[in-house]
Amino acid sequence: MTETIAGVTIPDTALVRDITEYIRTQENDLLFHHSRRVFLFGALMGQRRGLDVDLELLYAGAMFHDLGLTDAFHDSKLRFEVDGANAARDFLTERGIDADRATAVWTGIALHTTPNVPEFMIPEVALVTAGVETDVLGIWYHQVTDAERADVTSAHPRPDFKKQILAAFTEGNVRRPESTFGNVNADVLAHYMPGYQREDFVQIILDSPWGE
Repeated sequence: MTETIAGVTIPDTALVRDITEYIRTQENDLLFHHSRRVFLFGALMGQRRGLDVDLELLYAGAMFHDLGLTDAFHDSKLRFEVDGANAARDFLTERGIDADRATAVWTGIALHTTPNVPEFMIPEVALVTAGVETDVLGIWYHQVTDAERADVTSAHPRPDFKKQILAAFTEGNVRRPESTFGNVNADVLAHYMPGYQREDFVQIILDSPWGE
């Protein structure tokens, strides 16, 4: 059945239904509702920017973007973004999605915590980050109308979201702090992981084995 929220119609395809069913079994309410909001806000930002986006691929990127934070990946040493990206690519490939489309989804997920790069890429990559920036950081908050925000959050509530998502980021990264070097999750661990020491890019250069 077709579902429309805040003027955004969620594609009623077999792939989208499969993604929804799978992610619902893998993520708690916090991450599931956040991921759906990322899709909706990303799609709305696409409308604001006049972008022609493949909503099926945007949905895949949005729904898998935080999968790497779940318990299934807590022993991984990869960036959590890469875990989610790899899982999405495998999921899509297993369902016959061609390599270029699956790679677009992989890229959107892998880069969603790397600021100032995705916005210059294809819409299916750029809008995953735009959705995250709207829901988590509020960067594009005022480019969404009050009515649209109300519609989205009525369908997918965000109770105590700020504290809960920060806790999820912490739990998803605390066992692999080295994976946060050079991305925004280093800030999370600096706030919430006792004894965490950031790697220092300058010091890494100075301590390299090169004499000059």
